[in-house]
Amino acid sequence: MPTFAAIDVGSNSCRLKIAKVISHRLKTVAEDREVTRLGASVFDAGLISPEAMASTLRALKRFQRAVQAHGADRIRVVATSAMRDARNAAAFQAWVQAETGWNLEVISGLEEGRLIHLGVTSGEPGAGGRVLLIDLGGGSCEITLSEHKRIRETVSLPLGAVRLSEDFLQSDPAPTDGLARMRRLIERELRRAHRKIRPDHVSLVIATSGTAAALAEACRAVKSAKSTTTRGTKSAATRAAAMAGLAETRLVRKLATRLAKMSLPEREIVPGIGPRRAEIIVAGAEVYAELLESFGLPGFRYSPLGLRDGILAQMLAAQDARALVHREFEHERWESVLATARRYGVDLRQADPVRAHAVQLFRELKPLHGMPLEYETWLAAAAILRDTGKFINHQGHHRHTQYIVSSSELYGYTRLERTVVSAIARYLGKSRPQPGDRALRNIPSEEHKNVHCAVVLLRLAEALNQDRASDVLRVAVKIYPKRVYLELRPGRTGAELELWSLRKESGYFREVFGRELFVALA
Repeated sequence: MPTFAAIDVGSNSCRLKIAKVISHRLKTVAEDREVTRLGASVFDAGLISPEAMASTLRALKRFQRAVQAHGADRIRVVATSAMRDARNAAAFQAWVQAETGWNLEVISGLEEGRLIHLGVTSGEPGAGGRVLLIDLGGGSCEITLSEHKRIRETVSLPLGAVRLSEDFLQSDPAPTDGLARMRRLIERELRRAHRKIRPDHVSLVIATSGTAAALAEACRAVKSAKSTTTRGTKSAATRAAAMAGLAETRLVRKLATRLAKMSLPEREIVPGIGPRRAEIIVAGAEVYAELLESFGLPGFRYSPLGLRDGILAQMLAAQDARALVHREFEHERWESVLATARRYGVDLRQADPVRAHAVQLFRELKPLHGMPLEYETWLAAAAILRDTGKFINHQGHHRHTQYIVSSSELYGYTRLERTVVSAIARYLGKSRPQPGDRALRNIPSEEHKNVHCAVVLLRLAEALNQDRASDVLRVAVKIYPKRVYLELRPGRTGAELELWSLRKESGYFREVFGRELFVALA
């Protein structure tokens, strides 16, 4: 039974979750959390303070002992808003690498939203309809509109509770002018969200992370206190909301107004908030109140699921083809590739035969190249995206393709995976991969051989498709100890150009695979 570990290095706290795979499902075996305030100085000075680095590293070392005790087979450590903004993020990544051996991966706001969506929809009952997901962290707020467990729109806003507290609420109780400026910023950012997300006919609003948990608990406490005095006078709607565990918009607004007038010691004793959350709850409550009101939502339901669960679900989906989440994950990932291709004007009718031939060559030449299975997906993505660079300029478009693919938001692909895909798509012209190339610079040296092999297969697939979309060639592959035969079955228009193009690749094929390439017509 494989064991996975996911670590979320957030702007306010670090979280760990370890899960075992049992009967193609995840079962949580350990969790941990520590407030480290990594983003506190980032949102003020643009740098992570040495104290925040040390505090976060201590938490990571404790997490590492738990990971080792449970014998985790795969570990993924991701960082969010604070690390995205910090000018010294690379220094902290290097420190984490030196002390733990872990690669601290900084993910974008949109990838953060996607992973949260995956975590919630994979484990939250009732999340299969039209759902709005809200995740308010320390540095950013991700809002995602989901329908039938697929993302329709997502937006990341710089409205984290730590960020806003540092920028506007540096005295206690909250200063009137700071509150006013903070509210104007929240309103402005939410107007931007309204342009992308229209939550009409939403059946459920789900909120995640610590601020949502604190507000949900505080709302329950308020409703519980009221129920003892007004048990017989509550409306049917209020009773239904209480039964559903809904943090109603009117109560969230009431709490936000009350909390803004309290001192820190007064906020600390509010049910559900506690000492550490009390420092940033004023900003968080104001964001939730304004968001719920501006979108006309009745309230939210808190879910303990979030980013860590999405990371674990993605690990499961990538490794276990029989897991329920696998099909959704692969569909979402491929849709992202196609959407990127369309955005940059790629003709999918011409690109798909290249993808089909690349996948065929990958499968039939598997005994020869020995690439890991995930390279099939990466090779297919490179085949679809290989002409995106023409959007910038036809001349030297392969270089532009490498830049576009490595910089694009491809859902389900890590930064390293995007870099590998971009490198495979880069070398389809006259140049070939060289160790010092920019395209290979951020790819581990042990992967360079696989990239070379994938480049050769994509070059062959492109050679098989010389501007033909309606008359696709069929090819048979035969492997012998010293040579490889490609036997072409020409269509209506013959195959002379493809034959010539494939023979041009024989030298590079021999260089990479150590075998002669022979091409003939059937």
